[in-house]
Amino acid sequence: MAEIIRAENSGFCFGVKQAIEKTEQQIYNNKDKKIYTCGPLIHNQFVIDHLASQGVGIIYEPEQAHRGDVVIVRSHGETKRFFDDAAKRGLEVVDATCPFVNKIHQLVYEAHKQGKKIVIVGDRAHPEVTGINGWCDNTALIVNSKEEADAIMGENLFLVCQTTIKKELLDEIIQVVKSKNMEMEINNTICNATKERQESCEQLSKKVEAMVIVGGKNSSNTRKLYEISKKNCNNSFFIENIKDLPLKQLRKCNKIGVAAGASTPECVIKEVIANMSEMITNEKNSMEDFMDEIDASLRLPRTGEIVDGKVHQVTDREVIVNMGCKKDGILPVEEITLEEGQKLTDLFKEGDEIQAKVIKTDDGDGGILLSKKKLEINEHWNEINEALENKTIITVKVVKQVNGGVIAAYKEVTGFIPLSQLSDKFVENADEFMGQTLDVKVTRVDQKRGRAVFSHKIVLNEEKQKKIAAIWEGLHVDDIVEGTVMRFTDYGAFVDLGGIDGLLHISEISWGKLKHPQEVLQIGDTVKVKILSMNEEKGKISLGLKQTIPEPWSVIDEKYEVGQVVSGKVVQIKEYGAFVELEPGLDGLVHISEVAHKRVTNIADELSIGQEAQAKILEIDRERKRISLSIKETLDAADETVFEEPAEDAE
Repeated sequence: MAEIIRAENSGFCFGVKQAIEKTEQQIYNNKDKKIYTCGPLIHNQFVIDHLASQGVGIIYEPEQAHRGDVVIVRSHGETKRFFDDAAKRGLEVVDATCPFVNKIHQLVYEAHKQGKKIVIVGDRAHPEVTGINGWCDNTALIVNSKEEADAIMGENLFLVCQTTIKKELLDEIIQVVKSKNMEMEINNTICNATKERQESCEQLSKKVEAMVIVGGKNSSNTRKLYEISKKNCNNSFFIENIKDLPLKQLRKCNKIGVAAGASTPECVIKEVIANMSEMITNEKNSMEDFMDEIDASLRLPRTGEIVDGKVHQVTDREVIVNMGCKKDGILPVEEITLEEGQKLTDLFKEGDEIQAKVIKTDDGDGGILLSKKKLEINEHWNEINEALENKTIITVKVVKQVNGGVIAAYKEVTGFIPLSQLSDKFVENADEFMGQTLDVKVTRVDQKRGRAVFSHKIVLNEEKQKKIAAIWEGLHVDDIVEGTVMRFTDYGAFVDLGGIDGLLHISEISWGKLKHPQEVLQIGDTVKVKILSMNEEKGKISLGLKQTIPEPWSVIDEKYEVGQVVSGKVVQIKEYGAFVELEPGLDGLVHISEVAHKRVTNIADELSIGQEAQAKILEIDRERKRISLSIKETLDAADETVFEEPAEDAE
């Protein structure tokens, strides 16, 4: 039986855990805001895909986000310029920089201010190194080998290093610097977690026949684990998930080590170990059993083989079958499906042709143990194979929880559902799924080893896509539809149309001018909107709210006439007069001469923005869409003295 050993230190480090926890907190707290990470949060596609499903986008520069958006700085950190630009643009920055990386930023920033020349040991293309260099105005000398270290020149040097580099590289570069007698302040900023992972990986790789390194292909620290492992163990394999497992090579090994990078989720590590445990260990046992059977008799059928024979004798407890070899087949009553009250003699008679499956080459009394029930399982396997080929849905029941997922039963056959395939949402443990019946699709079958893999997630995603497709099919340009206001941006509101979001641009909300959608709408409001345009390929729908009510000028004659006294709000003041909003999208001008009966030189002395005012309509110009108003015309004779200038003393 193969032994699988996991490295003592593997999986998420503190910095990565912190970044993920902060991101999940933002998802929970800011359902109405757009959330981005600056670059992929960590170098692991599984995590990135999960965050994307939660609505978290990826940007690379502050200008790709809008004022009020949430931008999460990943554990690799960012440049000082990034934080400055983000502040100027009004972005809500959540700093999830790893504390170890943040310390390097402060060291470099202070040293640079003191006039020291910064040297960074690391990969110049790595985002962590790019971020560090940004704290010394991108003036650092970056080295990643002894040869590059030879080019270091100057005085007052200040050395830091990428947190995930190998200690051997740092030691080699320090040795080069010392040999040149240069003055340099050396700071070993390799992360303790990185050092511990590398040491654990190195120790384990010396004890095993094969090493499996689990992590993202773009992960620097995972790649270095692979390089360390390769030095001590030739059979070292770098994989991202269970699809990459080299099972053919691993089946030959009795002791296998597993190590994982700092950005590898625990569920992925467990899923890899679970798959190796089931597929390799059981295969090895099957091979041993097979060899035992061969040794026993080269002429006997193997375990699992389907055989034909003739009934030789029938008793109440068993059927004796002649299979044409030196041993008889024994088909016990427990391995036959009988209806209630039925006996073996009702089913079988001497001389009947019979087919069964070998379940043991020696029943203890010199016979070969057969089963009809196990033969029925073959039919169930055929159904599973057909489901895989035709991509049809089958129904299974979750019966057992294992590392990395669950075991689910389809009739007499069991298969594996990885945690990542149990739901279209992130699943940390499978407790809630125990005993549930799920619709699944078959993603992999290996009948020889009795292995099948199912996915409930695929079914859920297909159902979601069908629902979305049905919604698209039911929508048409110019339709008036009902939706719910879900979230705001500075440029509009997003309205849920029953599973698809449409954008209600701020200019399409009201016939009047708005500074923010909240002036008219609230989250949760049910509104009737008009579909202005649709682009199913890009998944975009443009909506209009103001189009559901008449444009004010189109019904001007129905509501207003010359001589009518109207009420409105002062919305704009100019040198020549004030504009009064009679209703959204309909303003009238009160000329400065029509404000009061006295001479007005500064209209702001008489009126203010937001003030309610009554005015008389003097003229309606439909062609130019202009309305002339008069406030003084609404004042009676008794009020006129209020607007008169004081009389001079008559002397």
